[in-house]
Amino acid sequence: MRGIIAFILRLLRPAIYPMERHLIRLDEESVDPDPIKQFQRLFNEAVRAKFYLAESMALATASKDGTPSVRMVLLKQFDSRGFVFYTNYSSRKAKELADNPRATLLFHWPEMHCQVRVDGTVEKISAEESDRYFSSRQRDSQIGAIASPQSDVISRDELDRSFEELKRAYAGKEIPRPAHWGGYRLKPSCLEFWQGRAARLHDRIVYELQTDGHWTIKRLAP
Repeated sequence: MRGIIAFILRLLRPAIYPMERHLIRLDEESVDPDPIKQFQRLFNEAVRAKFYLAESMALATASKDGTPSVRMVLLKQFDSRGFVFYTNYSSRKAKELADNPRATLLFHWPEMHCQVRVDGTVEKISAEESDRYFSSRQRDSQIGAIASPQSDVISRDELDRSFEELKRAYAGKEIPRPAHWGGYRLKPSCLEFWQGRAARLHDRIVYELQTDGHWTIKRLAP
């Protein structure tokens, strides 16, 4: 049965993910000299095509001794300053970023046969920015941010009980952003755009930030 399902999925894949429809060719002449604008092109295409959670990205961090860890987070904003995500400041990733602010993001849009890697350093955004975003969240998500001691050992019953207690405590009240929750911005120093091509001869275009503030563009072998 498993083999039959796999065979059917192979037959359906071209219809579900038509490669030609979303394929964006990458070469040194056609890419934007600004990597953030180049990222905007791809991100807009992924959003326009309504790919599931187009804003999801893997965030890789490492501890002080170099032990790596990775998880999926959501991109909430990006501009020339960098890429913003939100989390609990007491979580494992936050503790690792406090010890080692270097991190990497990876966006993968399989429907476009495309991925983007972003290397850089991470810093907390302002309290005002975090307040604005927190106030825009759904009420249950606001309560969840307070109820969950992220990355701590906890039982499901404890978590659910904490959530319900806070829900009652804040009934009819505005929920303030907890001090242990807020945003980070990854300031990029290197972006690599990867585009799948036939015969595994993929396009790899890398931007590297120079000390004078401008970006160099190079092609890497696949």
